[in-house]
Amino acid sequence: SGSSDPYCVVKVDNEVVARTATVWKNLNPFWGEEYTLRLPHGFRSLAVYVLDEDTIGQDDVIGKVTLSRQQISAEPRGVDGWLRLAPVDPDKEVQGEIHLELQVPEQGHPRVLRCHLIEARDLAPRDISGTSDPFARVSCCGHTLETAVIKKTRFPHWDEVLEFQLVEDKLGEAVLSVEVWDWDIVGKNDFLGWVEFPLDTICTDPTKGWFQLLPFPSSAEDHGGQLGALRLAVRLVEDTVLPHHYYQPLIQLLTEPILCPGQPPTGTALAILEEVTSGESRQDVATKLVKIFLGQGLAVPLLDYLITRELARTTDPNTLFRSNSLASKSVEQFMKVVGLPYLHEVLKPVVNRIFEEKKYVELDPGKMELSRSRRARISFKGSLSEARVRDSSLELLKGYLGDIIDAIVGSVEKCPLLMRVAFKQLRRRVEERFPSAQHEEVRYFSISGFLFLRFFAPAVLTPKLFRLREQHADPRTGRTLLLLAK
Repeated sequence: SGSSDPYCVVKVDNEVVARTATVWKNLNPFWGEEYTLRLPHGFRSLAVYVLDEDTIGQDDVIGKVTLSRQQISAEPRGVDGWLRLAPVDPDKEVQGEIHLELQVPEQGHPRVLRCHLIEARDLAPRDISGTSDPFARVSCCGHTLETAVIKKTRFPHWDEVLEFQLVEDKLGEAVLSVEVWDWDIVGKNDFLGWVEFPLDTICTDPTKGWFQLLPFPSSAEDHGGQLGALRLAVRLVEDTVLPHHYYQPLIQLLTEPILCPGQPPTGTALAILEEVTSGESRQDVATKLVKIFLGQGLAVPLLDYLITRELARTTDPNTLFRSNSLASKSVEQFMKVVGLPYLHEVLKPVVNRIFEEKKYVELDPGKMELSRSRRARISFKGSLSEARVRDSSLELLKGYLGDIIDAIVGSVEKCPLLMRVAFKQLRRRVEERFPSAQHEEVRYFSISGFLFLRFFAPAVLTPKLFRLREQHADPRTGRTLLLLAK
């Protein structure tokens, strides 16, 4: 079709740790997904693979971006930008280890090399089932032997002994090569890794243990950006986590203005934190504050404190909570933490129906797709088909939007108590700040600004980011969701 169905897989030291949703029929996909990965202390690299999902057969690998630990650590604010995709050589994409026992008995003539293939672990998945059908191929002195194939596993157990007759005058240069392959009934077998041993070393010292599988050596090619580029933001944060009691002084300092409200409002830790927090870190600070105060049972008083300070600085009610202040970000994060199950209960039935029906909805004449059958029925003025598309789109949008509004309005009893208490307090503070009759509706706008603009509408626009759906919407459904969110 001239397009792809791309998704990303994130690997840390060859272990898959995350997978994005698939963006259907798109060569310029947007994912907007964020992952927090807890990494082993000695991790070496992080790689992001871009793949094309295929309904039939194995998914195609488009390319990858690899970042070493040193590359990420070198940037205090992290790596952020467009990174060129590099080609993926299947023979270099190996992982896992093999358990071997190699020895040459001193007695006997001619001398015989005994290669005991015990097992392997964590092999790369090469089949669509997420497993492999591994077997080992051992080569020495011009001879090659193979083990049995173990079906559908990445942890094969062979326990086979393969023997090779050695040529005494060639031991100095000879090597033992052990390759692991994935057997395929159709097409060629897939390479899983290999390991090599000099024979003279085995003859003098028996070898036993787990050995890391290595890729075949191959030369890298520069594809000149033909594979595309990936926009990534990666930040490495090393946290030292202490026992709980070490944090008590900090928690006391943060909660002091809430528990002891008589202090000067400008000198508290929360007030200073609000002043020094920059725009790019405000989301992180709000997330941490909400979690800390929820743990202390003080989330609603925290929001009340931040909202009161925000109101004191606001002179025009039309701009109230419109900026990404610490108060706005904290309320937004609070709703996500406390209200996500409620959001799912309210929106999921309608969102699922929109995804399943895949109806064509468009109001912009410049973006309407008028099929030939429609064009055949239009009048000479060319307006009838557009009118029909617009009218049918309006009916569909009204139907979906009516169901969404009905679900929200009818969900009062399902709304979490903490959210209701927080918004009741918000309304009271707004009434105190703007008491005149001309500002009577500000009390409602202040709540709907959070509840709709920062909670329901974003979830309708991108259901995947609010875990309402496992996959992103296809372009047609995405356009419907955009119009509904607007």
